[in-house]
Amino acid sequence: MDVETAQEDVRRVYRGGFCGPLVSAVIWAAASAALQWGSVWLSMAVLFFGGMLIFPLSSLVLKAMGGPAALPKGHPSAALAMQTALTVPIGLLVAIALGGVAPSLFLPASLIIVGAHYLTFVSLYGMPLYGVLAGVLVTVGAVAMFAVPALRGVSGWIGALVLLAFALPLFLRSREDDRAAVQKV
Repeated sequence: MDVETAQEDVRRVYRGGFCGPLVSAVIWAAASAALQWGSVWLSMAVLFFGGMLIFPLSSLVLKAMGGPAALPKGHPSAALAMQTALTVPIGLLVAIALGGVAPSLFLPASLIIVGAHYLTFVSLYGMPLYGVLAGVLVTVGAVAMFAVPALRGVSGWIGALVLLAFALPLFLRSREDDRAAVQKV
């Protein structure tokens, strides 16, 4: 199988990947609420453990929409998808350690980690839009961390809005691909 065909499969099965940012937006909002009305430790727990639920919850959404919710066994992109997903909880361990020392840096650092993980989606899905999503999340995190410390407390809310905003064009792209596939037949 060539790379372009593998990317088409990933886009088709995961419907452009829109479910991940959509579910992530909800988890980021929950982690931000936990920080605002609870504690940084609660926020860390919500983002870390909630992040582990992104793929299963996204799969449930895809199943509810009908059609496949996972790549077929042995698909050449399945390993890359799993490896990419695993970078986030591993990276969040660093953000949690940083947040333990400087609590206001937890969410900005997490945005940088999550944003960086979306870079591999450019190749996985063959969609440059994921590079833009990565760039926006990393920029928000870096600006909050280094340039505008006043944004640290709301950076998680901003991240949730960014993820939600990107879910829509990803979904629309998926629908375009579906229409194009039907016209090919």
